[in-house]
Amino acid sequence: MAAHQSTEWRTVCEKFRLAQELSEIESRKDPENNPFRSKYKARDLLKEIHCSLVKIHIEEEEEGEDDNEADGGSMQIAEGEPGNECGKTCTGDSPAGLRAARLAVLQYYLGVNHIETEELSAGEQHLMNCMKLIDKCTTTRENVSLFIQARNQLGILWAGRDEIEKAQGFLEIAESMYLLYMKEDGQPPLDLQDYFVSEGEELSQQEKIRSRFEMAYTHTLYYLAQVYKNLEQYERSGQYCHSTLQRQLEYKQFVPLEWAINAATLSQYYITKTRYMEARHCLAAASVIATLAGEIPSEAAAKESDAECEKREELLQKRAEIARCWIKYCLNLMQDAKKLLEDNIGELDLDRQEELKRARQNEEEEKEKGRKSAILFGSSDTFDSICSLEEKISSMLPLDFEEARSIFLVGQSYVAQAKEYFAMDGHVTDHIEILQDHSALFKVLAFFEQDLERRCKMHKRRVDLLEPICKDLNAQYYLLICRQLQFELAESYYEMMDLKLAVADKQDQPDVHTIKKFNNLCSSSMKYYQMFLDSIRSPEGKFPEKLEDEVLRPALVAKFRVARLQSKLISNNLATQLENLNHSLESYSFIVQYCEENPEAKKAVETELELSNEMVSLLPLKINRIRSNMASCN
Repeated sequence: MAAHQSTEWRTVCEKFRLAQELSEIESRKDPENNPFRSKYKARDLLKEIHCSLVKIHIEEEEEGEDDNEADGGSMQIAEGEPGNECGKTCTGDSPAGLRAARLAVLQYYLGVNHIETEELSAGEQHLMNCMKLIDKCTTTRENVSLFIQARNQLGILWAGRDEIEKAQGFLEIAESMYLLYMKEDGQPPLDLQDYFVSEGEELSQQEKIRSRFEMAYTHTLYYLAQVYKNLEQYERSGQYCHSTLQRQLEYKQFVPLEWAINAATLSQYYITKTRYMEARHCLAAASVIATLAGEIPSEAAAKESDAECEKREELLQKRAEIARCWIKYCLNLMQDAKKLLEDNIGELDLDRQEELKRARQNEEEEKEKGRKSAILFGSSDTFDSICSLEEKISSMLPLDFEEARSIFLVGQSYVAQAKEYFAMDGHVTDHIEILQDHSALFKVLAFFEQDLERRCKMHKRRVDLLEPICKDLNAQYYLLICRQLQFELAESYYEMMDLKLAVADKQDQPDVHTIKKFNNLCSSSMKYYQMFLDSIRSPEGKFPEKLEDEVLRPALVAKFRVARLQSKLISNNLATQLENLNHSLESYSFIVQYCEENPEAKKAVETELELSNEMVSLLPLKINRIRSNMASCN
């Protein structure tokens, strides 16, 4: 663009530079009681520049530089697609187009200034004025960056007002403009700051211009990802998040820890879609990029410096959060494999296992090659490290114990890492959630183990993890967590009881030690199920007549299992047998009666209700036989 040699133009350029400095640098030093002091000063300068610029443009027109008017105040926003020439009054690179663009840049910065000082309506008005000025011109390298950034700002503004579809419209046009410009031209466009450069000053370097332009488009994609998420278009949102992260790495426009957490968060979306290769890649990239934030300061260094203390806290926390995402990856990968491999009673289906192994041999390798090319993160500095970390864990569903164990061990290592930061002291809820995930890893690994005694030991590890916490936790403050732990401990003991029962069935006659162990497992399971059920009672100790939805199934399942456990207790004493069976019948009858009184509950416990009805019919016969035996003995 032509450089203005007048003193007035040099003054305009100097004021613009000062306004930028006030907004971007000095504003960080503003006092808390006057947080927008520098922003207001910058605004005054921008208004002065606008007045000067209008005067300069009038003088130019009077000198006959161009007959076209440049204020554009009455122009409307073009409704057509980007690049549509219909309704355009001048080209973007003409004198009139450049004059319109200079005024539009001022309106843009005034709009951003008002938004940053929380004056949103005024900010919107200035941004719309910016749009009116530039929408009269064709899109060229002189104005394309301004086109995109103005629409980005309006997109953000409307998204903040929960007008998501309006935001979507602005942002999608910005995206289309970028794609069309890159297809038809592709040269680094004029930077917004280069509209105000006096004679003798250099324009921004091409590399810097390209970087800012690409950053603007990266922002477009980032905001679109949020918009699509709010519109519940999760697949599309995931794609835009991924593209945003890729571009941030490509153009080195990222803060390591922030980028790493965003990548780890994206991995959790891919997990919900069972796209484990993409999830693993995101997590590996997150772990590698997080290291770019530097070494974790030592405890000694943290004690000596507040800055080091803050850095240590942030690094430990973010890396622990990434570790937790890795735990979820390992756990879900194993659980999804379990769903594929289990039969109708929840045991490993060996025929299905062999069938899946045969089908997987060549198919997955080809599939991975095709998909991986589209999703890779990293630069030459980090690519090898990311790939190396990926190789340490599979992204394919494990089909046997050895494959499951290798994933389990990776998950367990991240459990240890996460617990270093999320310790019980200070992070009670997070610490317990990590322990619950660790327990779940043991539970799903036990599914793949065919040796019953070893499976039993895995469930015992679950008990060892959770029981001490459950005993120490105050139910008054952590009621929901206590219920979860009670139910899981009851379930763990229940699994162990079933496994011991299966082992005993293989023996001719279980010995006294085996019987004692079996009864202890039954009693422990009943104890925790009963604790769970008691937690539902009112302060007066009354069990609710109608169960809340969130406890309906767990409570009825707990009753069902207590009934089964009571009937499984082994005793040579007929009176004890009779007592146990009567308790069992009471529990089964409770389930039947509750479902009769609350028919909507039947769907929640269809299998348990069916078996309870059977037991309510059968148990009285067994009870009567024992009574007859007792009478004959007497």
